[in-house]
Amino acid sequence: MNPADKLIVNLCPTGMVPRRSKVPAVPLTPEEIAADVRRCREAGASMVHLHARDDDEEPTWRPERFQQICQAVVAEVPDIVVVVTTSGRNWSELDKRAASLTVSGPGRPEMASLTLGSMNFPTGPSINSPQTIEGLAEAMREREIVPELEVFDVGMANYACFLADKGILRPPFYANVLLGSRGTADLSAANVAAVLAGLPEGTTWSLAGIGRFQTRANTLAAALGGHIRVGLEDNPYYDWRDKSDATNPRLVERAVRIAREMGREPSTPAQTRAIIGLKPVDRA
Repeated sequence: MNPADKLIVNLCPTGMVPRRSKVPAVPLTPEEIAADVRRCREAGASMVHLHARDDDEEPTWRPERFQQICQAVVAEVPDIVVVVTTSGRNWSELDKRAASLTVSGPGRPEMASLTLGSMNFPTGPSINSPQTIEGLAEAMREREIVPELEVFDVGMANYACFLADKGILRPPFYANVLLGSRGTADLSAANVAAVLAGLPEGTTWSLAGIGRFQTRANTLAAALGGHIRVGLEDNPYYDWRDKSDATNPRLVERAVRIAREMGREPSTPAQTRAIIGLKPVDRA
């Protein structure tokens, strides 16, 4: 099969917002997250974007919790591409946001999220100052962690080019384009085209749709030759018409089924690393 027909499925299983009372299947403990990742790997996911929760379901930045989660994930799925969050949605201090980057051992992250601007979410703002963005990029570079660029609007794509021109961002470039959240760009063909045109040359891109837009974004990305992000972090429902609860494996299975109808097969973790330009990993 032509490598261009391969599709990266980037799983976002937990996030910071879903709670068990409203999203029954959201995995929270290290063991639950690892088990979900294994089932999603079997369904076609090749990389996982990890958030950490404490014992009360609250998001946490603490490195020991990230260490537990990453270790549990690679124990279950040794070949998965491990990505950790540096989100500032609940805290802004640089040391807290960079704490996830310190995970060591087999679960050491290969990539970490880097949101390229401030924005409003329905529940409040996410502040990402230029100084914080550059500080996180430097911390990732020191640890040889590749940024997973989070782009919610065309201005963030333009800023990626600015940072690349300054040498703050360096290849390989991988971007998650997240559209459909209230307060940022809608999911539309025009917005997708504008963001993609604004990204640094050679960027591998993945498209995410927030909430009811997830399946539409998955379909559009598969059709355009991009890749997909899918999971309960972004979307709690399998069907928004009847508000039926989703699970991470079911969301991955549907996205893969749609992509296969277009002649695209999910990539293996090794193929995903080759597509993005990551170094090979052997955790065996």
